[in-house]
Amino acid sequence: MNISLKKRIAASFVLANLMVLTIGFTVFFYLNSLNKQIENITTNTNQINLLTDEIRISAVSILKMQKKILTNKASRPDLDKLNALIDGFHSQLQRLDTFYSEVEIKTTISKMLGYVDSLKTLLSKVSIFDNRDNAGLSTISDLADKILEAFSEFQDIQYYQNERRDQQIEEIIGETRRYMLIILIITFLATILMSLVIPGKIALPFKKINDAVRELQDCNFDVSIYYNQKDEIGELAVELNKMIANMKAFEELRTDRISVEHRKFDMLANMVRRNVLIANANGELIYLNNSMYRLLDVESEEVLNKNMTDTIIPQSIKEPYDLALKRRSKIENAEIVITHKKTVEVENEETGVIEEIGEEVEVFNGFANVIPIRAKESDLDYYMMVLSEEMFA
Repeated sequence: MNISLKKRIAASFVLANLMVLTIGFTVFFYLNSLNKQIENITTNTNQINLLTDEIRISAVSILKMQKKILTNKASRPDLDKLNALIDGFHSQLQRLDTFYSEVEIKTTISKMLGYVDSLKTLLSKVSIFDNRDNAGLSTISDLADKILEAFSEFQDIQYYQNERRDQQIEEIIGETRRYMLIILIITFLATILMSLVIPGKIALPFKKINDAVRELQDCNFDVSIYYNQKDEIGELAVELNKMIANMKAFEELRTDRISVEHRKFDMLANMVRRNVLIANANGELIYLNNSMYRLLDVESEEVLNKNMTDTIIPQSIKEPYDLALKRRSKIENAEIVITHKKTVEVENEETGVIEEIGEEVEVFNGFANVIPIRAKESDLDYYMMVLSEEMFA
């Protein structure tokens, strides 16, 4: 895909923002869900606790009124008050039944409702109180006790229900924590992946360009930048490749020109009946003509592109060169003596045996001129030494 660098960077930021928004919405969803679940559980629990307190108060009131009626002769107002308490108690139990779906609790509440209905039926028979029917009064007392026993059983069940509710809340919180941990891990891995992939995609072409520039600094023009995207970097790569091609063509022309000039100079230097040597300001030998090679009795590979101090160049040549380099000026008619060590066969007078003796043989005795040459395309100057057996005019 030929997408511009600007659009790719913008797309990276958009992708990062979308990831942040997605994570934010996910976290908000789970936290909101957790809050609603806990809120629902807490609200139901509070309503049940309030209703249970009301039922407990009603039960106590019914018990007190029932004892009063059983110990004294019942009056109509007392019976009406007791019936009203029982009706309220019945209504509270029905409301309580709507909060539960567990069979065990609903059975207990249903049992209490049955006892309340039986008690209400007995209380409707006024003759029991008028005639002080002991069997009927005993039944009323038994029903009241059974209601209290059932209510106590309900409270026990409710206690365990509350424990299960707390456990349920802990499970919800634990599950939410797990989801949050998973989201954080995914986010971390996604962030690491993006930090590795996106910068690498953007930085890779710049690295290619930087490598190419380093090669150009080392005068290596056999290099090109391969980048097939038609974006800003692609346009830069195309222009750089054009520039490299032009520089390569120019270098080839310059090399050809130098080669031609070198051949011309070499031809002229060899035509001159004098010994010629050229070195740069670092002491590196860059040229000797044929007569100089013969005079010094060396081959080109022994001296060219090497420092004078590392070769067998005679000291008598090095001294005027060093003086010219130090003064950065011309040296004229410096006396030069060059000798070669040669083996001579001599007969021993005493023994008559032919022996080989090494001795220094003078091969040149003359003068040297050292001429500085200012370089146009280099920071280094060159120094040309010309040897002659006769003094220069």
